[in-house]
Amino acid sequence: MTDMPARLCFPRANVLGVGVHAIDLARAVEVIADATATHTKGYVCATGVHGVMEAQRDPALREIFSGALMVVPDGMPTVWMGHWQGHREMQRVFGPDLMLTAMGRLPGLSHFLYGGGDGVAERLAGCLRRFVPGVQIAGTYTPPFRRLNAIEQEHLQQTIARLRPDIVWVGLSTPKQERFMAEYLPRLDCTLMIGVGAAFDFHTGKLKDSPRWVKQLGLQWLHRLAQEPARLWKRYLVNNPQFVALAALQLAGVHRFDLLEGPTTTN
Repeated sequence: MTDMPARLCFPRANVLGVGVHAIDLARAVEVIADATATHTKGYVCATGVHGVMEAQRDPALREIFSGALMVVPDGMPTVWMGHWQGHREMQRVFGPDLMLTAMGRLPGLSHFLYGGGDGVAERLAGCLRRFVPGVQIAGTYTPPFRRLNAIEQEHLQQTIARLRPDIVWVGLSTPKQERFMAEYLPRLDCTLMIGVGAAFDFHTGKLKDSPRWVKQLGLQWLHRLAQEPARLWKRYLVNNPQFVALAALQLAGVHRFDLLEGPTTTN
Protein backbone atom coordinates (compact mmCIF):
# COMPACT_ATOMS: atom_id res chain seq x y z
CA MET A 1 0.00 0.00 0.00
CA THR A 2 1.25 3.51 -0.80
CA ASP A 3 2.44 5.47 2.25
CA MET A 4 0.36 8.48 3.17
CA PRO A 5 1.81 11.94 2.56
CA ALA A 6 2.82 13.62 5.82
CA ARG A 7 -0.11 16.05 5.69
CA LEU A 8 -2.50 13.10 5.95
CA CYS A 9 -1.00 11.72 9.15
CA PHE A 10 -2.83 11.88 12.46
CA PRO A 11 -2.20 10.20 15.82
CA ARG A 12 -4.25 7.17 16.73
CA ALA A 13 -6.15 6.47 19.91
CA ASN A 14 -5.63 2.98 21.26
CA VAL A 15 -9.07 1.41 21.62
CA LEU A 16 -8.45 -2.10 22.96
CA GLY A 17 -5.55 -2.47 20.53
CA VAL A 18 -7.39 -1.03 17.52
CA GLY A 19 -5.88 2.22 16.28
CA VAL A 20 -8.64 4.79 15.72
CA HIS A 21 -7.48 8.08 14.26
CA ALA A 22 -7.87 11.14 16.48
CA ILE A 23 -9.86 13.03 13.90
CA ASP A 24 -13.16 14.81 13.32
CA LEU A 25 -15.52 14.96 10.34
CA ALA A 26 -13.89 17.98 8.68
CA ARG A 27 -10.41 16.51 8.91
CA ALA A 28 -11.63 13.12 7.70
CA VAL A 29 -12.98 14.82 4.58
CA GLU A 30 -9.61 16.55 4.15
CA VAL A 31 -7.90 13.16 4.20
CA ILE A 32 -10.27 11.92 1.50
CA ALA A 33 -9.62 15.04 -0.55
CA ASP A 34 -5.84 14.70 -0.28
CA ALA A 35 -5.87 10.98 -0.99
CA THR A 36 -7.94 11.36 -4.13
CA ALA A 37 -5.90 14.36 -5.30
CA THR A 38 -2.61 12.48 -4.88
CA HIS A 39 -4.05 9.11 -6.01
CA THR A 40 -3.10 7.59 -2.67
CA LYS A 41 -4.81 4.22 -2.80
CA GLY A 42 -6.33 2.91 0.41
CA TYR A 43 -9.41 1.89 2.33
CA VAL A 44 -11.19 3.75 5.12
CA CYS A 45 -12.95 2.06 8.04
CA ALA A 46 -15.61 3.59 10.27
CA THR A 47 -15.65 1.64 13.49
CA GLY A 48 -17.22 1.68 16.91
CA VAL A 49 -17.73 -0.83 19.70
CA HIS A 50 -18.89 -3.59 17.37
CA GLY A 51 -15.84 -3.41 15.12
CA VAL A 52 -13.44 -3.18 18.06
CA MET A 53 -14.97 -6.22 19.74
CA GLU A 54 -14.94 -8.22 16.51
CA ALA A 55 -11.22 -7.43 16.30
CA GLN A 56 -10.76 -8.89 19.79
CA ARG A 57 -12.00 -12.21 18.48
CA ASP A 58 -10.30 -12.10 15.08
CA PRO A 59 -6.61 -11.10 14.86
CA ALA A 60 -6.91 -10.92 11.06
CA LEU A 61 -9.54 -8.20 11.39
CA ARG A 62 -7.28 -6.29 13.76
CA GLU A 63 -4.60 -6.40 11.06
CA ILE A 64 -7.10 -5.09 8.51
CA PHE A 65 -7.87 -2.12 10.74
CA SER A 66 -4.15 -1.52 11.17
CA GLY A 67 -3.65 -1.51 7.41
CA ALA A 68 -6.38 1.06 6.74
CA LEU A 69 -5.54 4.46 5.33
CA MET A 70 -7.83 5.88 7.99
CA VAL A 71 -9.99 4.48 10.80
CA VAL A 72 -12.58 7.01 11.92
CA PRO A 73 -14.40 6.90 15.28
CA ASP A 74 -17.93 5.89 14.30
CA GLY A 75 -19.21 5.62 17.88
CA MET A 76 -19.04 7.80 20.98
CA PRO A 77 -17.29 5.17 23.15
CA THR A 78 -14.33 5.24 20.75
CA VAL A 79 -14.33 9.05 21.01
CA TRP A 80 -14.40 8.91 24.82
CA MET A 81 -11.48 6.48 24.81
CA GLY A 82 -9.57 8.96 22.67
CA HIS A 83 -10.42 11.85 24.99
CA TRP A 84 -9.24 9.87 28.02
CA GLN A 85 -5.94 9.37 26.19
CA GLY A 86 -5.53 13.09 25.62
CA HIS A 87 -6.91 13.37 22.07
CA ARG A 88 -9.33 16.21 22.79
CA GLU A 89 -9.69 17.05 19.09
CA MET A 90 -11.23 13.64 18.38
CA GLN A 91 -14.94 13.75 17.50
CA ARG A 92 -17.40 11.23 16.17
CA VAL A 93 -17.36 10.59 12.42
CA PHE A 94 -20.64 8.82 11.69
CA GLY A 95 -20.45 6.81 8.46
CA PRO A 96 -23.63 8.25 6.88
CA ASP A 97 -22.46 11.79 7.73
CA LEU A 98 -19.04 11.11 6.21
CA MET A 99 -20.66 9.94 3.01
CA LEU A 100 -22.91 12.97 2.53
CA THR A 101 -20.32 15.49 3.67
CA ALA A 102 -17.58 14.16 1.42
CA MET A 103 -19.90 14.13 -1.58
CA GLY A 104 -21.08 17.67 -0.86
CA ARG A 105 -17.67 19.21 -0.16
CA LEU A 106 -15.66 17.44 -2.83
CA PRO A 107 -17.37 18.13 -6.17
CA GLY A 108 -15.81 16.57 -9.21
CA LEU A 109 -15.20 13.16 -7.67
CA SER A 110 -17.02 10.14 -9.03
CA HIS A 111 -18.60 7.57 -6.73
CA PHE A 112 -19.61 3.92 -6.96
CA LEU A 113 -22.06 2.31 -4.54
CA TYR A 114 -21.44 -1.30 -3.50
CA GLY A 115 -23.74 -3.06 -1.06
CA GLY A 116 -27.24 -3.09 0.35
CA GLY A 117 -30.11 -5.46 -0.28
CA ASP A 118 -31.99 -5.82 -3.55
CA GLY A 119 -32.52 -2.43 -5.13
CA VAL A 120 -31.07 -0.45 -2.20
CA ALA A 121 -27.96 0.80 -4.01
CA GLU A 122 -30.08 2.01 -6.94
CA ARG A 123 -32.47 3.82 -4.59
CA LEU A 124 -29.53 5.29 -2.75
CA ALA A 125 -28.14 6.70 -5.99
CA GLY A 126 -31.41 8.52 -6.56
CA CYS A 127 -31.51 9.82 -2.99
CA LEU A 128 -27.93 11.08 -3.17
CA ARG A 129 -28.65 12.95 -6.39
CA ARG A 130 -31.45 14.76 -4.54
CA PHE A 131 -29.42 15.37 -1.38
CA VAL A 132 -26.27 16.49 -3.23
CA PRO A 133 -27.17 18.11 -6.56
CA GLY A 134 -24.51 17.47 -9.16
CA VAL A 135 -22.99 14.48 -7.40
CA GLN A 136 -21.47 11.99 -9.85
CA ILE A 137 -22.72 8.46 -9.18
CA ALA A 138 -20.83 6.33 -11.69
CA GLY A 139 -22.64 3.08 -10.92
CA THR A 140 -24.00 0.63 -8.35
CA TYR A 141 -23.60 -3.04 -7.51
CA THR A 142 -25.76 -5.18 -5.22
CA PRO A 143 -23.70 -8.19 -4.10
CA PRO A 144 -25.10 -11.56 -3.06
CA PHE A 145 -25.11 -12.49 0.64
CA ARG A 146 -22.02 -14.65 0.18
CA ARG A 147 -18.54 -14.37 -1.27
CA LEU A 148 -18.42 -13.38 -4.91
CA ASN A 149 -17.75 -16.27 -7.26
CA ALA A 150 -15.16 -16.05 -10.02
CA ILE A 151 -17.63 -14.76 -12.62
CA GLU A 152 -18.98 -12.10 -10.26
CA GLN A 153 -15.48 -11.03 -9.29
CA GLU A 154 -14.52 -10.59 -12.93
CA HIS A 155 -17.71 -8.66 -13.65
CA LEU A 156 -17.09 -6.30 -10.73
CA GLN A 157 -13.47 -5.72 -11.74
CA GLN A 158 -14.44 -5.01 -15.34
CA THR A 159 -17.21 -2.66 -14.26
CA ILE A 160 -14.90 -0.65 -12.00
CA ALA A 161 -12.18 -0.61 -14.67
CA ARG A 162 -14.65 0.80 -17.18
CA LEU A 163 -16.18 3.41 -14.86
CA ARG A 164 -13.00 4.28 -12.90
CA PRO A 165 -14.69 5.90 -9.89
CA ASP A 166 -12.60 7.83 -7.41
CA ILE A 167 -14.37 6.26 -4.45
CA VAL A 168 -16.19 2.97 -3.95
CA TRP A 169 -18.56 3.31 -1.00
CA VAL A 170 -19.11 -0.08 0.65
CA GLY A 171 -22.36 -0.64 2.55
CA LEU A 172 -21.94 -4.06 4.17
CA SER A 173 -22.00 -5.02 7.82
CA THR A 174 -18.88 -5.20 9.96
CA PRO A 175 -16.63 -7.20 9.67
CA LYS A 176 -17.75 -8.20 6.17
CA GLN A 177 -17.09 -4.80 4.64
CA GLU A 178 -13.61 -4.48 6.17
CA ARG A 179 -12.59 -7.89 4.84
CA PHE A 180 -14.04 -7.06 1.43
CA MET A 181 -12.15 -3.78 1.16
CA ALA A 182 -8.83 -5.25 2.25
CA GLU A 183 -9.19 -8.07 -0.27
CA TYR A 184 -10.50 -6.10 -3.24
CA LEU A 185 -8.67 -2.78 -3.03
CA PRO A 186 -5.67 -4.12 -5.01
CA ARG A 187 -8.00 -5.57 -7.65
CA LEU A 188 -10.20 -2.54 -8.32
CA ASP A 189 -9.34 0.53 -10.39
CA CYS A 190 -10.35 3.13 -7.81
CA THR A 191 -8.45 5.32 -5.37
CA LEU A 192 -10.43 4.80 -2.18
CA MET A 193 -12.83 2.28 -0.73
CA ILE A 194 -14.82 3.60 2.22
CA GLY A 195 -16.90 1.34 4.46
CA VAL A 196 -19.99 3.11 5.76
CA GLY A 197 -22.06 0.23 7.11
CA ALA A 198 -25.74 1.05 7.39
CA ALA A 199 -25.43 4.39 5.53
CA PHE A 200 -27.22 2.81 2.56
CA ASP A 201 -30.25 2.05 4.77
CA PHE A 202 -30.17 5.39 6.58
CA HIS A 203 -30.08 7.50 3.44
CA THR A 204 -32.82 5.52 1.71
CA GLY A 205 -35.10 5.76 4.75
CA LYS A 206 -35.09 2.09 5.64
CA LEU A 207 -33.60 2.99 9.02
CA LYS A 208 -34.38 6.13 11.00
CA ASP A 209 -31.51 8.22 12.29
CA SER A 210 -31.30 9.07 15.99
CA PRO A 211 -31.82 12.56 17.42
CA ARG A 212 -28.59 14.47 17.98
CA TRP A 213 -28.88 14.30 21.79
CA VAL A 214 -29.16 10.50 21.62
CA LYS A 215 -25.95 10.35 19.59
CA GLN A 216 -24.11 12.70 21.95
CA LEU A 217 -25.01 10.51 24.92
CA GLY A 218 -23.69 7.44 23.12
CA LEU A 219 -27.12 5.84 23.03
CA GLN A 220 -27.60 5.46 19.29
CA TRP A 221 -27.10 1.71 19.72
CA LEU A 222 -30.33 1.61 21.75
CA HIS A 223 -32.20 3.43 18.99
CA ARG A 224 -30.82 0.96 16.43
CA LEU A 225 -31.69 -2.00 18.65
CA ALA A 226 -35.30 -0.84 18.87
CA GLN A 227 -35.50 -0.84 15.05
CA GLU A 228 -33.76 -4.19 14.44
CA PRO A 229 -33.97 -6.22 17.67
CA ALA A 230 -33.81 -9.68 16.07
CA ARG A 231 -30.63 -8.86 14.15
CA LEU A 232 -28.81 -6.64 16.62
CA TRP A 233 -29.62 -7.89 20.12
CA LYS A 234 -26.52 -10.05 20.40
CA ARG A 235 -24.25 -7.38 18.94
CA TYR A 236 -25.22 -4.79 21.52
CA LEU A 237 -26.24 -6.76 24.60
CA VAL A 238 -23.11 -8.94 24.48
CA ASN A 239 -20.52 -6.61 22.96
CA ASN A 240 -21.31 -3.47 24.95
CA PRO A 241 -20.77 -4.89 28.47
CA GLN A 242 -17.61 -6.69 27.31
CA PHE A 243 -16.28 -3.47 25.79
CA VAL A 244 -16.93 -1.50 28.98
CA ALA A 245 -15.13 -4.11 31.09
CA LEU A 246 -12.09 -4.28 28.81
CA ALA A 247 -11.93 -0.51 28.40
CA ALA A 248 -11.92 -0.10 32.18
CA LEU A 249 -9.03 -2.55 32.45
CA GLN A 250 -7.11 -0.71 29.74
CA LEU A 251 -7.65 2.76 31.20
CA ALA A 252 -6.77 1.54 34.70
CA GLY A 253 -3.52 0.10 33.38
CA VAL A 254 -4.45 -3.42 34.47
CA HIS A 255 -4.38 -4.81 30.93
CA ARG A 256 -2.25 -3.58 28.04
CA PHE A 257 -3.47 -3.63 24.45
CA ASP A 258 -0.66 -3.04 21.97
CA LEU A 259 -1.26 -1.29 18.67
CA LEU A 260 -0.10 -2.86 15.44
CA GLU A 261 1.96 -0.64 13.18
CA GLY A 262 -0.15 0.86 10.41
CA PRO A 263 0.66 2.69 7.19
CA THR A 264 0.52 6.07 8.92
CA THR A 265 2.73 7.82 11.45
CA THR A 266 1.84 10.06 14.34
CA ASN A 267 2.67 13.72 14.17
